[in-house]
Amino acid sequence: MIEESKKEITENLISSFIDAGNISLELRKKGLKKEIKKDKTPVTNGDIEVNKLITDRIEKITPDIQIVSEESSENKLNENLKTFWLIDPIDGTHDYINDRDEFTINAGLIINNRPEIGIVYAPAKKRLFYAYHEDKCFELTDNKEKKLDCSKLTKKGEVKAVSYSNKLKPVIVDWHKKFNVTEHIKMKSSFKFCVIATGEYDLYVAEPRACEWDIAAGHAILKNAGGIITDFENKEILYGKKDFKNPSLILKRSSLL
Repeated sequence: MIEESKKEITENLISSFIDAGNISLELRKKGLKKEIKKDKTPVTNGDIEVNKLITDRIEKITPDIQIVSEESSENKLNENLKTFWLIDPIDGTHDYINDRDEFTINAGLIINNRPEIGIVYAPAKKRLFYAYHEDKCFELTDNKEKKLDCSKLTKKGEVKAVSYSNKLKPVIVDWHKKFNVTEHIKMKSSFKFCVIATGEYDLYVAEPRACEWDIAAGHAILKNAGGIITDFENKEILYGKKDFKNPSLILKRSSLL
């Protein structure tokens, strides 16, 4: 798919993400309806409404591309998927339910098993991130567009990491020591990919956890901003794997942190 086509697809989705964000906040203000899924994770009416809006819009824009969403069983049993959408309507549902502001709305377009387009919106923060090609990554805040290139915003000598938990597992501690991490902060949603792309943070390391729809959009954003994404063995992260399970992850703002 050529760059102009990817740009058009991405820009045609931005208003829908803003609409979805407004809906998510309105429903939360009214009081969310929560259920527990088979995997024992929560889902709300906000997840369902956002999923419907984003999915319907994507289907109109790219009717020939299959969609895999966390909140739908459709296409999850398909094998050999190469070009497809991955949607996580609300990433960070616990934060969403508990009135915190780091939850995100996500869609990533996978082309030949690699993330090319990514849109991540943090409605409570009013920060929207999108990318569609190498060196074409942007943040949209207050109707102002800023190009992202992973330039370091932390102080010289500092290596600031985001982490899934405040209590780090030994394997994560070891990686932090290897990268000379000077401080870390807990951050649960795909927002972590975005703040590394902006240069606010330098690193994220995680053991195998979560699923492809949790990371696809953020991966596209960080990659197209110039960041580095691999597993613990320095292998490329590909998509369309069995059960859509993630491997280990290392996100780096740059090879020189």
